[in-house]
Amino acid sequence: MALSLAVIGTTGCSKNRSRDQDDDDDDAAPAVNPSPSTAQAATIWTFDSSNVGQAPAGFSFGRTGSGRPGRWVVRTAADAPSGHSVLAQEDSDRTDYRFPVAVAGPTFGDVSVAVRCKPVSGRVDRACGIVWRYQDENNYYLTRANALEDNVCWYYVQNGRRVEVKRVHVPVASGVWHSLRADMRGDHVEVYFNGKKLIDVHDARFTAPGKVGVWTKADSHTLFDDLTATALAP
Repeated sequence: MALSLAVIGTTGCSKNRSRDQDDDDDDAAPAVNPSPSTAQAATIWTFDSSNVGQAPAGFSFGRTGSGRPGRWVVRTAADAPSGHSVLAQEDSDRTDYRFPVAVAGPTFGDVSVAVRCKPVSGRVDRACGIVWRYQDENNYYLTRANALEDNVCWYYVQNGRRVEVKRVHVPVASGVWHSLRADMRGDHVEVYFNGKKLIDVHDARFTAPGKVGVWTKADSHTLFDDLTATALAP
């Protein structure tokens, strides 16, 4: 792993660039507004250097709940927000309480984590989510957008139990790239969808630094690009 600008990059998947540059490069989805008091360097996984048809290097995979563990592979996408490759969750297991997750290091405590995501299909669910302060597949924070329900929710997952804390109804189109972001300092969480803040809550359940990553539910076929993690100043 290479060390650059005090940010560790994940071999084959990530690169470091400023948040402002990242937003200027992408016209396919609304900009993810910069968070105040962030460092300018971010770790960004674009998946363009990963082998198509294989799991991305540097990631680990888990599954909260039951059912199959999920199938995470890199695919080419003509409409990728940046570059030409994206990360896809393709397993169509319809087990309802089934949450495949893909995470990468380094670990972050106070963090802004964001992703571009495209819900493609799913009969039980059609969700795209991000996780942070991830300790293991049964303990982490989570926010997700759902194209079947037209809402964005914030949860914590503790001891394998997903608990909804806040839900906001908002249009979430299928087959369209969206931006989803969560900022967490201390116990303060702010969630943004397509550049608009929807959720503002407090929770001190998980205080230790953890990995960041992406998440789906049940038979969701979802594409992800530009997973971004930026350490926040206290």
